[in-house]
Amino acid sequence: LETNGLKITMVGFHTSPSGHHLNDHPAAQALIKSLASQCDIMIVSFHGGAEGNKALHVPNGQETFYGENRGNLRVFTHMAIDAGADLILGHGPHVLRGMEVYQDRLISYSLGNFATYGRFNLSSNLGIGAILEVSLDNEGRFLGGKVLPTAQKGKGIPIRDDKNRAVNLIRVLSKEDFPKSHVRVAQDGTISGPANG
Repeated sequence: LETNGLKITMVGFHTSPSGHHLNDHPAAQALIKSLASQCDIMIVSFHGGAEGNKALHVPNGQETFYGENRGNLRVFTHMAIDAGADLILGHGPHVLRGMEVYQDRLISYSLGNFATYGRFNLSSNLGIGAILEVSLDNEGRFLGGKVLPTAQKGKGIPIRDDKNRAVNLIRVLSKEDFPKSHVRVAQDGTISGPANG
């Protein structure tokens, strides 16, 4: 995609050999480096991590779910940025997870469930999600953004969540999981980089 004079490229990874494999770090690194050398802004999306209400936190180490290796997401995301990624957007756990800034780049580990009409349990944290607005400079550095909280009603139709549950949950999870590199999340959903950088 070309916009505002910048060439933007996006690539996705999954924990399946049928696509770009999240757990094949050498191949992922080579692909990201190659694509990043041909564009101005490189976005990486991944489907990884365990699932459900018990998977809110990003652990240190490998995650498994139903016997499948769902990746070491901290290692994968940092490797991806070191290889040239400017923004990382995670999904897969079906719940929100924290966000951190690494090398001046934003990592969102999971934006939760958005629209799952009739297919998923929407109890507790499974029924909330977020739309993420992100501002980057021409070099891909994170400048700021906003979390727009969503919820699902009925069988899974997305609506704006006036209770701001996503904002509050992302704030808490980011601080707990990434004490030195977490995003700061204001009550209105505005996000900014860590206080020390």
